[in-house]
Amino acid sequence: NKLDLYGKVDGLRYFSDNAGDDGDQSYARIGFKGETQINDMLTGYGQWEYNIKVNTTEGEGANSWTRLGFAGLKFGEYGSFDYGRNYGVIYDIEAWTDALPEFGGDTYTQTDVYMLGRTNGVATYRNTDFFGLVEGLNFALQYQGNNEDPGAGEGTTNGSDAGSGSRKLARENGDGFGMSTSYDFDFGLSLGAAYSSSDRTDNQVTRGYGDGHHYYANSYAGGETAEAWTVGAKYDAYNVYLAAMYAETRNMTYYGGGDGGNGGIANKTQNFEVVAQYQFDFGLRPSIAYLQSKGKDLGGQDKDSRGNYRYTDKDLVKYVDVGMTYYFNKNMSTYVDYKINLLDEDDDFYANNGIATDDIVGVGLVYQF
Repeated sequence: NKLDLYGKVDGLRYFSDNAGDDGDQSYARIGFKGETQINDMLTGYGQWEYNIKVNTTEGEGANSWTRLGFAGLKFGEYGSFDYGRNYGVIYDIEAWTDALPEFGGDTYTQTDVYMLGRTNGVATYRNTDFFGLVEGLNFALQYQGNNEDPGAGEGTTNGSDAGSGSRKLARENGDGFGMSTSYDFDFGLSLGAAYSSSDRTDNQVTRGYGDGHHYYANSYAGGETAEAWTVGAKYDAYNVYLAAMYAETRNMTYYGGGDGGNGGIANKTQNFEVVAQYQFDFGLRPSIAYLQSKGKDLGGQDKDSRGNYRYTDKDLVKYVDVGMTYYFNKNMSTYVDYKINLLDEDDDFYANNGIATDDIVGVGLVYQF
């Protein structure tokens, strides 16, 4: 039997002209990874991870939540199977560019949105080195059960939805499946791709096709299927780290509020992320990155000369990130991360949908074990 306890405390402060971002963002995180040998071929395992915000008063609620919680079995070279709250397989590729000191990984990856990031109710099969036959060839298969409003499905809530009594519209999902594959070369290069397809819930489809609110009907995607695909590459050798990915989503990516009087769910997004880092021997790790997400065929945001809503394309995320981390040792580090927002602050689209256009500087001091 083996049990590893891990965690960190991040004393984090944001500096921004946007009041919604500026201020204390400190948090603590704790978790464990357990493993037990059942016999020569079979191993049981589990993981749990919890996040606690430490930037609010003691009386405020919904300040902590479960990030991960799953259990599974590993069958030697035949792979592993687990179920619970875990990362969606799309994140297998996104993780390569989600490596910035504080920001990043946010062009299309959204928590509890289908199989893009951490999410509920996923059964995952993983295989490394293709049954022991091809070194470096890995793949994963995943199924996600539906997570809908309490009256219509599991009624699970997590994170910012906790205590609300129901899932937010953008975080509902129907049954779906996903897959990923990657190949690791022996000189530090990895190539990968992932795909997912899910049924959308009745609430999402109805909101998109029309429910008596013309504005909402045009702002929210109305398709019955939500899809995502991504391709990526990374190089990690000789203290150099380079990674890039391209992804597209359909009928799943929310922007702005995504549930109320502003924002919506995009019909389609095109997403690109690239990051470059170098690890100096004395502990300094500078980082630079570029991230962009373009929303395609967004409705309810623009009108023609007759006053009718028409589709338009808008950048939903666009910024350059410059940062650096300094590692005092394996347990202590500090970082600064500067998000240079490239969204047009003069475009009413962003103000109308609650999308920030201001720069953010994040400064943190981290203890981890």
